[in-house]
Amino acid sequence: MTDNISSPTGKLLRSRLVLGLDAARKITAAAEAEAVRNNWNVSIAIVDESGRLLHFMRMDDTSNASVDIAIAKARHAANYQRDTGFHQQLLQKGNNVVLSLPESMPLEGGVRLLNDGKVIGGIGVSGVQANEDGQIAQAGADWLGG
Repeated sequence: MTDNISSPTGKLLRSRLVLGLDAARKITAAAEAEAVRNNWNVSIAIVDESGRLLHFMRMDDTSNASVDIAIAKARHAANYQRDTGFHQQLLQKGNNVVLSLPESMPLEGGVRLLNDGKVIGGIGVSGVQANEDGQIAQAGADWLGG
C-alpha cells in the first residue's frame, strides 16, 4: 500500500511495503519444502524490488550454474515485473526480440513477489527442468499470497 505523505518542505513523499529478510527466509523455506517434497535439488534466490539479492540458498548436489541462473531469474521477475515464464512463452512463439532484453533470463522459474498487486521482489529457482523450477518458485511466492 502506498500512502502520500506531505513533507516539511511541501514535497510529496511515498511510503511503501518492502520485502524484509524474515519474509524472504519464509518464502525460501516454502520453496525449499516444495523441492524436498519432489526430491529436487535446486538453488533459490530472493531479490528485493530493485533486483538486489536479499536471500539465497543452494541445496546439496546442485549444479554450479544453478546459482547464477536462480539469481538471474529472480532479478528478471522483479525488474521486468513479469514472471520469466511469460517471456519464455513469447520466445517459444518466435518473438526473438526477447533475447535483446538487457539482463533477462527468459526461462520459467522466476516469479514476481506481489503485495496488493505491486511487485516487491522476485524469487528465482534453478536446478531441475524449467517447469519444475517454476513450480518451486510459485510455492515460495504463494507463501506471500500476493
